[in-house]
Amino acid sequence: MKLIFKIVLFPFAVLYGLIVRLRHWCYNVGIFKVHTFVVPTICVGNVAVGGTGKSPMVEYLIQKFQNRHKIAVLSRGYKRKTKGFLLADKTSTVLDLGDEPFQFWQKYKDIILAVCANRVEGIQKICSLPTPPNLIILDDAFQHRPVKAKINIVLTAYAQLFTDDWLLPMGRLRDVVSRVQQADIVVVTKCPTTLSQSERSLIEKQLQKKAHCPIVFATIAYDEQVFKEDETISLSNFIKKPFTLVTGIANPQPLLAYLKEQGADFQHLNFPDHHHFSSEEIHQLQDKRILTTEKDYVRLQPHLQNLYYLPIAMQFLTPADEHIFGTVFENL
Repeated sequence: MKLIFKIVLFPFAVLYGLIVRLRHWCYNVGIFKVHTFVVPTICVGNVAVGGTGKSPMVEYLIQKFQNRHKIAVLSRGYKRKTKGFLLADKTSTVLDLGDEPFQFWQKYKDIILAVCANRVEGIQKICSLPTPPNLIILDDAFQHRPVKAKINIVLTAYAQLFTDDWLLPMGRLRDVVSRVQQADIVVVTKCPTTLSQSERSLIEKQLQKKAHCPIVFATIAYDEQVFKEDETISLSNFIKKPFTLVTGIANPQPLLAYLKEQGADFQHLNFPDHHHFSSEEIHQLQDKRILTTEKDYVRLQPHLQNLYYLPIAMQFLTPADEHIFGTVFENL
């Protein structure tokens, strides 16, 4: 049945690929304008839809550069209730900014945080601020050809490498794999910590055929504590009692596997990525002891009391991976 489904979708994937290639050709030959900016820009992106760990990478970059640069983060603000350019301030809500930008804003108060679907307009308005940044991180902008970033970081998930995938709607690729040739570095995210050297080498060879840039490997590091607004509990103590895990992310499988490894007893309620919870769904969650992701927490927290989140961070598999990654920014 799955094979029949793919056969039916194959012509649409071919058509989609032709449209994407035509768009890139128009930018490459100058029919569509490409903008460059004096302020350095770091683009974090991928060629697939969702689930590669862009938010942990953005947070890693904020932490890496915040002591040396005035940083701005520009995001689309997916599924926000506002339109156009919006600069975050103390009155901003998750509905104004979107869940991931609001998460950045809550955690890093010293940055400039803005959302705008038009990245060129967004950068121009950020640069015209009275105290502009000297470094802009572009969240999920690799497919936005109107902006030529100084550094392009492309992410691909270990379990869903872009070289093993197909274009939409047959697969999850929203861009052609040849686009990865414009990357300065490719990060294989969500790797198992036990990844062998032989498997690393196989993946590197597979990706190098398309990427032509350094390949490094990273994993998900889970916090040892869970948090709510006014309380912190060790994860080991929290999972001593049954709970409900609520996720609205692209790929919850690594989190599920991790909690099961810890011996947790939980029921999993899975929702689509960036899900806006309805009043009825909130009501059904009212009496439950809930663990969720940090991204989901910012959407659920105004409505639920017994709600905790487990933070994650991106962590390179080896010091050598982190060193190679750092060399990309030597001329920043």
